[in-house]
Amino acid sequence: MKTHVIVVGNEKGGSGKSTTAMHIVVSLLKADYKVAVIDLDARQKSLGRYLENRQNYAKTHGLKLSMPEVHILQKTETGTVDEIEAQDLVRFNGLVEKLRGTVDVILFDCPGSDTYLSRIAHMTADTLLTPINDSFVDLDLLAKVDADTYKVEKLNLYSEMVWEARKQRTLKDRGVIDWAVMRNRTSALNAKNKQRVHDALTELQKRVAFRYIAGLSERVIYRELFPKGLTLVDFKASQKGVKITMSHVAARQEIRRLMDDLNIPHWQERSSVKPHIEKAS
Repeated sequence: MKTHVIVVGNEKGGSGKSTTAMHIVVSLLKADYKVAVIDLDARQKSLGRYLENRQNYAKTHGLKLSMPEVHILQKTETGTVDEIEAQDLVRFNGLVEKLRGTVDVILFDCPGSDTYLSRIAHMTADTLLTPINDSFVDLDLLAKVDADTYKVEKLNLYSEMVWEARKQRTLKDRGVIDWAVMRNRTSALNAKNKQRVHDALTELQKRVAFRYIAGLSERVIYRELFPKGLTLVDFKASQKGVKITMSHVAARQEIRRLMDDLNIPHWQERSSVKPHIEKAS
């Protein structure tokens, strides 16, 4: 298959990008995709650290855990702005071209800020996934909302950046960026604010042409496995003797739904041949 590029991006930190990206990566590996990960947050390296923990835990406990090819792409540090961006572009394109044709999926994990490397990655995306927290603070990156009616008034910084990335992608190779926005870390409580965010996103997707999809709930299990580098996708095989609760089952259903909604090429047939995320009975 042609190499498919997934970019997990949002210019605000704390939205669960790396946790979401990790579950996507392991889901793909379990379905026998060849995956390369490029972490563009060279300072925090959240996804890179997650995968490093996974490798160390597997070695310590004698486990056979699927691993992607991992790259940390750092920003050029010396030179003028133009020189730095020119060098970054050369290094970025060189790495991507090296990986194309050798892996099925390249996944970029972007930092929670506006960087040149992140903007290039957005222009390269076949699938762009933007997790946002269930709040108007995160929604503000996408659009300005009226304080009284909660109606969308105008697009904001991140939406404008993605709009520009889509134009540049069309000019480059007539490619199309499939943009999906997911509400992440949602509460089980049916609060008014939750409904207002939902209504605003429903209205906004018509104006900006993104797909509004369901994300992952606020569950401790998504974060507590980080030191071991594990995910709920391989939880049962790796955590022998640990009882699987209904919360775990529900969380795995969320992951399956997310993977289905991403529309990754050949996902349906591959995941049905090798069902790696158990369906609730």
